[in-house]
Amino acid sequence: MTQSNPDSFVPAMAEIAREAGALLMEYFQQHVKVEYKGDADLVTVADRTSEILIRDRIKARWPAHDILGEEQGLVDTGSDYRWFVDPLDGTTNFAHGFPVFCVSLGLQHKDRLVAGVVYDPTRDELFAAERGSGAYLNQQRVQVSKIANLSECLVATGFPSHKRHKNPNIHFYHQITLRTHGVRRAGSAALDLCCVASGRFDGFWEFNLNPWDTAAGVLIVEEAGGKVTDFKDGAFQLNSRETLASNGLVHPALLHEFAEIFAGRGLEPLPEIQEYRKERV
Repeated sequence: MTQSNPDSFVPAMAEIAREAGALLMEYFQQHVKVEYKGDADLVTVADRTSEILIRDRIKARWPAHDILGEEQGLVDTGSDYRWFVDPLDGTTNFAHGFPVFCVSLGLQHKDRLVAGVVYDPTRDELFAAERGSGAYLNQQRVQVSKIANLSECLVATGFPSHKRHKNPNIHFYHQITLRTHGVRRAGSAALDLCCVASGRFDGFWEFNLNPWDTAAGVLIVEEAGGKVTDFKDGAFQLNSRETLASNGLVHPALLHEFAEIFAGRGLEPLPEIQEYRKERV
């Protein structure tokens, strides 16, 4: 990514993300011990050590900036700048040896996202964006897909690691699967958003994400020409519990499907297991 702006944050952010990513890979190869924050919410020494490294690097360069991280919470001094740090997005994947995880760094200035970096160390892919400067993958500009028909789209979603029984997304997964070319669930919201930005996915949705999950990826999607809203087409907010991202072309169609699902209209029933059991006999 070429940056002519001497005030650009992205080069330093990329350096920090790559350093944290290299640290994660060291732990990944060691198959580190897993701990539990809740019934199914995993955390590892890699999460904690990566966040410490990132916080130290940010404080060294921008000591007056506030930082909100997944593991250590918020350090709030009233600064106009706030960082959103996910030191390891995809902890469950990481803990099971599934190589889909990343480092995500987003920067907000006066309630406006201004820069974001997402680094996938397993593929050495660094996604980056700065407000008004476009989105990039390893310094090559990326754009969202041009697919305009929902039935031709490959989309993605995610499910919570805990309280799954209280999350309605399985209903959305079922209906959207029937109306698209397919739905993928890879386990890293930040990378899913970057896949929308780079045209690998045509859309993505998820319930109840946190600011550190979305801050970087949302800006990258927008700078790649995509659209991000809540499920009612309202402006996306970092504290929103609804995230819908797309190439923009299929956004109205996705919003329509979501409205229908919420209203309970036109829903395809799940196949009856009894009928399938009869066919097996």
